[in-house]
Amino acid sequence: MVPALLVLTTACSGSSESSDGSSMSPTAPPSTSPGSVAAPPATGQVVLTISQFDFAPKPLAVAPAAVVTVVNKDDSPHTATAVKDKAFNTGTIEGGQTGSFTAPTTPGTYDYLCTIHQFMTGTLIVR
Repeated sequence: MVPALLVLTTACSGSSESSDGSSMSPTAPPSTSPGSVAAPPATGQVVLTISQFDFAPKPLAVAPAAVVTVVNKDDSPHTATAVKDKAFNTGTIEGGQTGSFTAPTTPGTYDYLCTIHQFMTGTLIVR
């Protein structure tokens, strides 16, 4: 006698279920057009990423006094330092490490750079 094989199939849908039974649905990225600035997040973590000697997102909009986590995905050390009046400065963040800074409390536009690699620039918008 040959044992029977039971094959189960499931239909594909827009969501799936993880191994712990929780639902996983794809989420659409925020809708912004090139050159536009997304509104600062009402809650949650604000992240500035350094990758391939570049900051992202550009520009970064935040609420006044928001804590910005800076993730350095490069192997080289970097900083995120405000150009004018040193309104914020992460200090040196080694490759693969994370740092942070508190955004200024005064709304406005703040240009920043990496003091180690000064060709790396970005803009923080506080609103």
